[in-house]
Amino acid sequence: MASTRPIVKVAAVQAAPVSFDLEKSLEKLSKLTAEAAAAGADLVVFPYFDSAIEVPSPAFDILSETARKHNVLLHVGIIEKAGGTLYCTAVLLDREGKLVYKHRKLIPTAAERLVWGQGSGDGLQVQQTDIGKVGSLIWLVDQVTSSVTNKLMQKQLGELHASCAYGVVPTGHRVSGGLRSRDNDLFGTLIYVAPNADDLPAWTASMQHIAKEGRCFVVSVNSVCKVSDFPSDYPPFTAEHPDRRPDGGQWEPEDIVNHGGSCIVGPLGTMLAEPVWDKEEIVYADLRMADITESRGTTGPEDGLDVRRSKADRRSSSLTVNTKAGINVAFSS
Repeated sequence: MASTRPIVKVAAVQAAPVSFDLEKSLEKLSKLTAEAAAAGADLVVFPYFDSAIEVPSPAFDILSETARKHNVLLHVGIIEKAGGTLYCTAVLLDREGKLVYKHRKLIPTAAERLVWGQGSGDGLQVQQTDIGKVGSLIWLVDQVTSSVTNKLMQKQLGELHASCAYGVVPTGHRVSGGLRSRDNDLFGTLIYVAPNADDLPAWTASMQHIAKEGRCFVVSVNSVCKVSDFPSDYPPFTAEHPDRRPDGGQWEPEDIVNHGGSCIVGPLGTMLAEPVWDKEEIVYADLRMADITESRGTTGPEDGLDVRRSKADRRSSSLTVNTKAGINVAFSS
């Protein structure tokens, strides 16, 4: 099912959390969501914010209430606490504040492995909403370095990809040229959501490639933060700590730690909202949903690219995806 609206307005919120203060971070999130909703946004996307949240929990209830109060789809990158394990997680809430999906980062990056657990295939899903199919993947490993994961997202999604950084497929289905599903309408991400923590210019090129390859909208959102956003005794920025600026100098309060770069990309890889650097800002774009159909060559002059069907080689490759929840210990008799 395509979007029920010809134009969908999305907002990528490039802002820093209140470091190590969950309550104030949630207050800031609620305030920025209200601002985006007042501007007419249908989908509001946030990057990661600090302090772990259990799902469900009183803190998660605040996220739900924020979505419901402002009548928006709310996409947030969080650190999720489950038992004794922390996960890098992206959640989507509908306009009633209900959890639509939860995706845990599949493979933590580098030193993240010392802290975060691994996600599993049950989080690789795309869900239908009133603005179209929405899915997400998380940063470098899920989105950029895993071409297989991206292909799966493209097959499921169809219209939007929100990038907390990522996107994928449903339970144990077999892909052979085209993905086999109990519901064929599951295919085709419209909006690809990508919350991330990558402020290198090359990230923008990756978002454009994902959009053009998948013929979907990509909402890439990053935070922007300075040294002054952290407590004064935060070890990496103290004089006693060996960490220094790239030029070797001592960190100063106004030094920027993450430069942002949030942007919104159309289904042919063109920028609908250019990357924003070095400042907090809500990045808006109106998504013309007919661009999805035209970009796939159905009615327009493009090359008819459809990585899910007509441009997929059904003869030479197949892919089996395990979308069951990860189980570390199983007892059998």
